[in-house]
Amino acid sequence: MRPDDRGGPYSEYFRALNRELKDHGPMRPVMLIDLDRLDHNIDVVVQSVNRAGKHLRLVEKSLPSPGLLNYIAQRAGTQRLMSFHQPFLNHDAVQFPGVDILLGKPLPVRSAQLFYENHKGPFDPAKQLQWLLDTPQRLQQYLALAQGLGTRLQVNIELDVGLHRGGVSELAVLGQMLSLISANPQHLAFAGFMGYDPFVGMGVPEILGSPEALFAKVMLIYQRCVDFTRQQFPGLWHDGLTLNTAGSPSYRLHENERLSTEVSVGTAMLKPTHYDLPSLTEHVPAAYIATPVLKSTGAVNIPALDGKSALFSWWDTNQRQTFFIYGGYWMAEFESPRGLQSNGVYGRSSNQEMVNGSGAVGLQVEDQVFLRPTQTESVLLQFGDLLAVRGGKIVERWAVYS
Repeated sequence: MRPDDRGGPYSEYFRALNRELKDHGPMRPVMLIDLDRLDHNIDVVVQSVNRAGKHLRLVEKSLPSPGLLNYIAQRAGTQRLMSFHQPFLNHDAVQFPGVDILLGKPLPVRSAQLFYENHKGPFDPAKQLQWLLDTPQRLQQYLALAQGLGTRLQVNIELDVGLHRGGVSELAVLGQMLSLISANPQHLAFAGFMGYDPFVGMGVPEILGSPEALFAKVMLIYQRCVDFTRQQFPGLWHDGLTLNTAGSPSYRLHENERLSTEVSVGTAMLKPTHYDLPSLTEHVPAAYIATPVLKSTGAVNIPALDGKSALFSWWDTNQRQTFFIYGGYWMAEFESPRGLQSNGVYGRSSNQEMVNGSGAVGLQVEDQVFLRPTQTESVLLQFGDLLAVRGGKIVERWAVYS
């Protein structure tokens, strides 16, 4: 196993980050956001959205930091958010009073009630907030809430366009929901549709259909729901409706359709490992976990085996060096230095994880181990403030949602 280059265990990119963190970092596990790489990803998304003639909605759960969201929103020129969690929703309403918010999943009506009980500030839910609803029964619950509050709720209807994770799949059910909205104009307003279709860009087996064929099915379902609404409920239809679709894996496929009005993108901005997809080849990784080496103990040594542990090092050259890092057991994959691996025999640890490598790894105590998260939405919340870096230097610290 070779190090990243002849100058030591790191490439120049990670060598610079290692120096910066040793000089100015907190010497604990941190989440780094590379602003140069993030800028590239934002620009790729914006260019696609502009080609499609659509709006961009940022997925808050995948970018769970007000500072990070604000940075992306400003560069992308969008004031649209998708929220998934009632406490975050209340925070958004205060932090971003001018945005338009669409819920990304149907929340229990009690969660909606708590939002209104805790809401403060100039954000106007009646005009700026769309509740995503999926069944006539839940819509009836939200109607009762609106009546009790003496307010009007904007209702966006979740469509099952092929993900089969709930949402309306039958026109008869859609008709029930639209009838209920029509009958209660003082408390309910139809705001549009949301059809989430990440599976068309996730690289499903070819036997299940090509991305293009799956995408065509998605749009056929979406079009059928739009046509039904326009024909059967013309009084509800207007040009200002939100016809939301896509997701990070599939947003590029929507460049050539003119039915939807906006796409949702979140995780693609940072590109964790689970988003190393053919549909996102223009995107680059922009988020890394960095954590210091606390101990370097030589060849692997398993408790109770003692001298017999030498068999592991003899059998596997990647177990000839042992390091214990600060923290561990994250949803992440080792990135730099190359050749590091967890030890399944010793066991995983979120306190001091054993990490093994070959003699070429060349790590010293207090050097940094870098990992790429496998996803962003929960992993970014585990490290306190995000450290934004540009040109290998820490330039910002952004709090995450609590």
